Amino acid sequence: MPRILHLFPKSACPLYKILMSGSVLQRLMTLLQKNATTIELDRRDINILRSLNENARKSYRDIAKELRLSRRTISKKIKAMEEAGVIHGYIPRIDAAKVGFDIVAVMSILFCTHERVTLETEKELAKDPAVFAVFGSTGEWECVVMARFRNTTDLDIFVKKAAAHQNVDKICVQVVLNFVKEEKRVPL
Repeated sequence: MPRILHLFPKSACPLYKILMSGSVLQRLMTLLQKNATTIELDRRDINILRSLNENARKSYRDIAKELRLSRRTISKKIKAMEEAGVIHGYIPRIDAAKVGFDIVAVMSILFCTHERVTLETEKELAKDPAVFAVFGSTGEWECVVMARFRNTTDLDIFVKKAAAHQNVDKICVQVVLNFVKEEKRVPL
C-alpha cells in the first residue's frame, strides 16, 4: 500500500474507500511514479534557476560570475537538473497575438465515460497544435483545455470537433478578452 494512504486514518477519512478503489489508486500510483526522479535542490540550484528565469540564454560564464561559482559547477548543476526533469527545455516567450494568434479560448469539458477513457481523451485533445494546455480538474468539469486560434473560424472548427468526440458529453467555451497576467516562470 502506498505510504501516502497511511496519512488518512480509516475512521477519520470518509474518502478512504474512494482512495482505495482501483482506478483512483492506480492514477495516484502513476502520478507518484512520474515524480520519482527528483533531486533535492540546494540554495545554489535555486539561484541558478532564478538566473535562468531572468534570461534562459545567459551563458554559463555569466551565471557563474553572477553567482560567484565556477563555470564547471554551473554546468554540472544545470545538467543534473535537466536529467532530473526540473528543467524541461529552453524556449522563447513569444507574443502570440503579434504572430497572428488573436483568440485564446478556455474550454471546460465534461466526459461521459470512465476515468481511463477520460485520460485517453485528454491526450487526444492535447495533440491538436492549437492546444497549449490540458488539465484534468476537480469540480463540475473534468477537463480544461486552453488553445490559441488565428480567427473564429478556426475556433469553431476545433469546438465542433471536440464536442463531436464520442467521449465528450458537454463543452463550455469561454473566449479570453484580455490578459492581466500570463506567467510560465516558476516563482523561486
